[in-house]
Amino acid sequence: MKFRKILLWTIGLIITLIAAVYQKMTGPTYPKKETVTLNGKQYNLKLLRSHGGNDDADIILNIGDKSVKANLFWKPYPPVAEDDWTKVTFTNAQKDGKSVKQAKLPHQPPAGKLMYYIALTDRNETKYLNKENPVIIRFKGKVPAYILIPHIIFMFAAMFLANVSGLFAAFNMPQYKRYTGITLLLITAGGMILGPAVQKYAFLEYWAGVPYGWDLTDNKLLIAFIAWFIAFLINRKKENRMSVITASLITIIIFSIPHSMFGSELNRETGKIIQGIVLFF
Repeated sequence: MKFRKILLWTIGLIITLIAAVYQKMTGPTYPKKETVTLNGKQYNLKLLRSHGGNDDADIILNIGDKSVKANLFWKPYPPVAEDDWTKVTFTNAQKDGKSVKQAKLPHQPPAGKLMYYIALTDRNETKYLNKENPVIIRFKGKVPAYILIPHIIFMFAAMFLANVSGLFAAFNMPQYKRYTGITLLLITAGGMILGPAVQKYAFLEYWAGVPYGWDLTDNKLLIAFIAWFIAFLINRKKENRMSVITASLITIIIFSIPHSMFGSELNRETGKIIQGIVLFF
């Protein structure tokens, strides 16, 4: 019995780590990776797609070759017909003791977005990064660490315990009822309480999901909360392993969806923040 518990906890942790890494790396705010060869040397670059704070966004290229010339071209997103590309020349700089190239994108209001591409010229030719499919970067406000860190810890713990609860229920381990209640508490604290606080600091709104909009992050959280709330209520009266297994599967699926898809976006015309598709009530 003890070995089975350890095995199920281990499997739950592995599932959680895989889902968390997949969600982060496939999300639209994860840096876009590009590989380019300049003067016979290959460089692996990361292009920023999210920036928090009140300052400009630093676009850093790990290219130490000072003979390489680099220019950044940007315009607001979504663009309108009269928008022209603004050119910014990269300068040679030092970061963490290494020679890099640095350019800045101008600060935008929370949920404001810019699109950009890069031109690199070595001794032979000019190469373009993402000219046909520009990188989109979203700006956000700075979230205090005392809110952001507990939010991340609670949500990771909720994902982990959701997997463990489902596994224990699947193998008819009696502890699943207790874990179901703890999972609900973690989702409530990390998501339904701290989540809106994070959203407010980052995008000036406490809630951008149903019934106000289709912010996918908020709606995923709402679905998970409802699933575990139902499972908790059902198991208070009578053991029902299937409700917990179902809630666990729902949590795995929704938290595997790339983070920040259909996220908050600033409407340039109205100055209001929208969430991809807006519901009108």
